Amino acid sequence: MSPVARLDPLVAVRLAALRVKYRQQAAALAQTTAITPPMQPWTKYIKIIPTPKELEFLQLGCEEALYGGAAGGGKSVSLLAAALQYVDQPKYAAIIFRRTYADLSLPGALLDKAAEWLGATDAHWSGDEKTWHFPSGATLTFGYLDGPLDKYRYQSSEFQFIGHDELTQERENDYLYLFSRLRRLADSNIPLRVRSASNPGGVGHDWVKQRFLIEGETAGRAFIPARLSDNPYLDQVAYIQSLSRLDPITRQQLLDGNWDARHGGAMFRREWFGIVDVAPADCRKVRYWDLAATEAKPGKDPDWTVGALMGQKDGIYYLLDIRRMRGTPGQVESLIKQTAEVDGKSVVICMEEEPGSAGVGQIATYRKMLAGWNFKGIRNTGDKQTRAAPLASQAEGGNIKLIRASWLSDYLNELEQFPLGAHDDQTDASSGAFNYLASQNPPGVRFLG
Repeated sequence: MSPVARLDPLVAVRLAALRVKYRQQAAALAQTTAITPPMQPWTKYIKIIPTPKELEFLQLGCEEALYGGAAGGGKSVSLLAAALQYVDQPKYAAIIFRRTYADLSLPGALLDKAAEWLGATDAHWSGDEKTWHFPSGATLTFGYLDGPLDKYRYQSSEFQFIGHDELTQERENDYLYLFSRLRRLADSNIPLRVRSASNPGGVGHDWVKQRFLIEGETAGRAFIPARLSDNPYLDQVAYIQSLSRLDPITRQQLLDGNWDARHGGAMFRREWFGIVDVAPADCRKVRYWDLAATEAKPGKDPDWTVGALMGQKDGIYYLLDIRRMRGTPGQVESLIKQTAEVDGKSVVICMEEEPGSAGVGQIATYRKMLAGWNFKGIRNTGDKQTRAAPLASQAEGGNIKLIRASWLSDYLNELEQFPLGAHDDQTDASSGAFNYLASQNPPGVRFLG
């Protein structure tokens, strides 16, 4: 039995059709000698003849654009070509980001591809700067946005091209901050461009979809969808066979570029939560802390210390703020004390009391530090899912509102993955805050009997 016959019937049919299409595309491409886009003549450093989709992406005149969809559509190569379009111009500076430097340096990834294109040219690589220098004075740098503070490494830089490879792996606030680095001299004719490439899926799926597929056209942002069938350079048949082994949702994302296919949450669904701009000023409030005390280090993904501020009025619960950090015990104490001063003494402060003498001692330490505030140590019972169930129930009923803020995307991503995700700190803190408020009698109300 052939490998195709063992596949899902729909995948097998697609493979058969693609065998014919692949041969036709390859034959047509072999007859192509050169393509010169009207926007900018090709520099000698770009080592590809672009496919029609890549050419469409490279000719865009708008400031902001996303290229991608399915895996194998030529996204990373197109991003590298776009970054190189103006390297013959003096003072041109481009940068391409991935979430981690390790992602950039994987075999076949952007650093490898750039070395393949530029290694035998008159461009010079600086390993310390992670930058290619060109005879014109132009530069192409590679950067990463792993931790929440990494974006500030570039706060004194200026670029005319900012690229993001696999944008759905990034945080929205990092992406938006880097627009502050997009600038040029007054007499420059080099266009300012932000170009991204990505598949659906990943922690940033929803904000990327919102920005480019939903708001894109009206906001002047371009989205160029590309699928595997648009890339005749790739062995499409073999790649589809590899993708056919994935689960149905991931396969739809990577094979079809389907932005509507997504993994639903086991307990929470994001559409249950209403998004509002403000909450009632007179709601009862509590700040609930879920503690951790480990610093973030390369290659490590420790838990977060999270403080969830929640308010309640007339049976509606408002998640007002999320504070979170990874740091030493001293840094965590400083954050909690500073947050208490900002919240004010009308806000109750709760903290989970861990079992044993260490938990008792920790609560005693914070009680002394927060003298003057209404501070409570909370001994929880039941597992995390049991404690989160009341919050999920009220969210499903439309009684949980979230204040519009920069932390929303990370928060909703974590809740949808709970309890199977890598982290549950925001879920624990917000369910703790909800359970405290729900257990308290509203001020001025007495229950008799």
